[in-house]
Amino acid sequence: MSSTHFTLYSHKGGPNGWKVTIVLEELGLTYNTKFLEFDKKEHKAEGHTKFNPNGRIPTLIDHKNGDFVVWESDAIVLYLVDTYDTDHKISVSDTKEKYEQLQWLFFQASGQGPYYGQAFWFTLRHAEKIQSAKDRYVDEIKRIFSVLDSVLSKQEYLVNGKLTVADLSFFPWNHLALRFPAVLGENFALADGYPALATWHDKLSQRPAVQKIVTEWLRNSN
Repeated sequence: MSSTHFTLYSHKGGPNGWKVTIVLEELGLTYNTKFLEFDKKEHKAEGHTKFNPNGRIPTLIDHKNGDFVVWESDAIVLYLVDTYDTDHKISVSDTKEKYEQLQWLFFQASGQGPYYGQAFWFTLRHAEKIQSAKDRYVDEIKRIFSVLDSVLSKQEYLVNGKLTVADLSFFPWNHLALRFPAVLGENFALADGYPALATWHDKLSQRPAVQKIVTEWLRNSN
């Protein structure tokens, strides 16, 4: 059995693996990250797909729970808090609040990640510049900003005003969108149109665990 609690298969640039490391850091759990190189198709190689048949990242192995494997970032997040956040530092215990937390995680996985990813693809990576495609996905980023801002204008955090993994799970993709001006525009300022969201994002970015991971993310992705 590994002396490190977890092994995490991830990618140096992608937000989803860093989402998991934020939660691991918040809970004070030890882990070893294995970064897979997409250009070499390492995520599709048998060494990874034997754990994750979908061949995507992140994938987590819990060595202190019989080498239990879980993949899909928000499934990993839920596993971590359900198993190891017994004091509910970054999760909730009330049944209704658990479903509120779950709805935000589902929204993050289905609404934020895929659309932000497509916005990045059509802005920065796609060989042919298709303005209508870029506009569609950038508009969706702004729509999601509006959804978050509308709730955060009434309460400090997403789930009944308490910091949870619901908040933390939105941070990496938002951070990435704001880091690349080419996506939202050189003159875009989050606080101008979404002041509550900007305050929330800044508050999350000041957490020690988040600061540590953002620093590591920048170092590894350069």
